[in-house]
Amino acid sequence: MSAAESHAPLSLLDFATVYRGETPRDAFCRSVDLAQKAEELGYTRIWYSEHHNMTSIASSSPAVLIAHIAAKTESIRLGAGGVMLPNHAPLVIAEQYGTLAELHPDRIDLGLGRAPGTDARTVAALRRSPQNAENFPEDVLELQGYLAGRSRVQGVEAIPGADTNVPLYILGSSMFGATLAAQLGLPYSFASHFAPDSLVPAVKAYREYFQPSDLCPEPYVIAAVNVTAAATEAEAVRQSEIVRRRRVESMALRGRQVGEEDLDLL
Repeated sequence: MSAAESHAPLSLLDFATVYRGETPRDAFCRSVDLAQKAEELGYTRIWYSEHHNMTSIASSSPAVLIAHIAAKTESIRLGAGGVMLPNHAPLVIAEQYGTLAELHPDRIDLGLGRAPGTDARTVAALRRSPQNAENFPEDVLELQGYLAGRSRVQGVEAIPGADTNVPLYILGSSMFGATLAAQLGLPYSFASHFAPDSLVPAVKAYREYFQPSDLCPEPYVIAAVNVTAAATEAEAVRQSEIVRRRRVESMALRGRQVGEEDLDLL
């Protein structure tokens, strides 16, 4: 069954995975192929997630990757799922995604996360502070102001960016993101692919406290889930186990290649 035939809109999250023996270029070529196939099958959107210092994930610059793939597709929505806003100045993100929106009208989404998407040493290398996450609600409002052409910073406009109204989505895996999205009247995307037990209470809180806004008059929820497809159930189980092991590897060995001394960690 294609995405167009399903009852709920289906979308994809692409990490631009770099497999052993590959280069990031290989991952990017595969991402283009995936986007073109997803567009053909009727998927709604593809998002790319900002991660840093992980040898198996090449989507550290979602805006650049989105620009490349948007130029090689025609209609599918593309976006960040998400930009880790504490790593950036809101003005810079408004300019980047404003540029994308001008180049590819009505095709760009912007999901926003509060986590740094990396480890403490990489946060320092990014010249950011872990305390920046405390400013996340204010940074979201500042970014929203730039994109709406109603800057909250006197004398500063996002060019490009102003009046593009790039759709914002709050990403989260806890009650914080759920309640913030509800208070701001924004769509909410829950990371149930790694926090499945929290999905129901988070969505319940989001719907209960949702405040309608001009851009989002009703609650809108996206749930990220892991799906493994294979010819047989046994093969699907095997592939799922490989994915879980690689996820542990990526987190435990961030910035390092796997060696014999690391095998006990896996």
